[in-house]
Amino acid sequence: MAPRPGSTLPDLSPLKIDDRARVATGRRWLRWFWAAVGVLLLVSALVLALQRKTPRVEVAAAHRTAGGDDRVALLNASGYVTPRRRATVAAKITARVTRMNAEEGMRVHQGQVLALLDEADSRVRLNSATADRDATSAALRDLEVNLANADRELHRTQELKTGGVTSQQALDLARTTADSYRARIAQAQEQIRAADARIRVAQQDLDNCTVRSPFSGIVVSKDAQVGEMVSPVSAGGGFTRTGIATVVDMNSNEIEVDVNESYIARVLPGQPVTATLDAYPDWKIPCKVRTVIPTADRQKATVKVRISFDKLDPRILPDMGVKVAFLSDAPAQKQPAGPQVLIPKSAVREEGGQQAVFIYKDGHIEHRAIRVGGARGEDLVVLAGVSEGDQVVVGGAEGLQDGSRVSIKK
Repeated sequence: MAPRPGSTLPDLSPLKIDDRARVATGRRWLRWFWAAVGVLLLVSALVLALQRKTPRVEVAAAHRTAGGDDRVALLNASGYVTPRRRATVAAKITARVTRMNAEEGMRVHQGQVLALLDEADSRVRLNSATADRDATSAALRDLEVNLANADRELHRTQELKTGGVTSQQALDLARTTADSYRARIAQAQEQIRAADARIRVAQQDLDNCTVRSPFSGIVVSKDAQVGEMVSPVSAGGGFTRTGIATVVDMNSNEIEVDVNESYIARVLPGQPVTATLDAYPDWKIPCKVRTVIPTADRQKATVKVRISFDKLDPRILPDMGVKVAFLSDAPAQKQPAGPQVLIPKSAVREEGGQQAVFIYKDGHIEHRAIRVGGARGEDLVVLAGVSEGDQVVVGGAEGLQDGSRVSIKK
């Protein structure tokens, strides 16, 4: 660069950046930045809009059963698992809880101590009754000694009377004294028996302070705590418990269902039944009808039926929901031997006398015609059209068509 006139230094003025060019460059960069932000916001809004418009459906997997039972279901019903032996153990007296041995989930055997109550009052009554008996027993011994002496006096008086030494009055007095002691001894003996009875009552009250399990089972509820008052009768105000613990005999679990009285003729004692617990929908439990309760509920127009399990299992718990299918002894239509594919009845659609389902696959639904066999409780046997593991739509498919884009409802 040439030096500036009058100076030996080079001229740097051509390298100066114009302020207008600097401002124009900064504005251009800001325009590109805000344009990119706007595009991102627009894309996000479109994605959200598409997600909102995508129908959500409920699906269930087609599963395979072990097969082998080809009997047709005559009737379906729902109910609960109920134990035949279930007791809320209560105290026979009103007292305060001093010790609780029962805990939820604890296995107990018949006669095992569940709780101890305050026994101070009962023990005082027992000690008082025992003292009364002991005092009466001591008095009885004194009376027996006096009676022996009175008998000797009577014997001597009789001899004197025979010899003409004493009078008849003295003899009568001696005899009266001996008889009086005998009567007092008999009275004391009765008092001792009465004291023994009071001792037994006091001992029973003391024994009632120990609450025991009436049978072997599992404690499912702890109804009282240490320090609370318990009573066999309900007390006003709600401050007194009427139960100690609830014990259930798990070996007495059975199913209780209400059957519409219009269909009760289809149910017979000993009839085979298939039960499905709501907690284990893939587990088919063989059962049979134990009894039909011979009375109807006029409010619900139902008859109560009790069903016993062919084999109990630890997974079967009281008050679990259960669905049952009453089976016939006659075989249903011939079906392929071996495992069979089952789908829920709610997945099947009737279209012009034909059955069809929607299959969920890769975010879309596929319309597929099927051929069904017999019923298995709340499920249907699929003979063709559905394979094990297919996701069939059971809800939310109203108004959808083959190929519609959907999402699964969680």
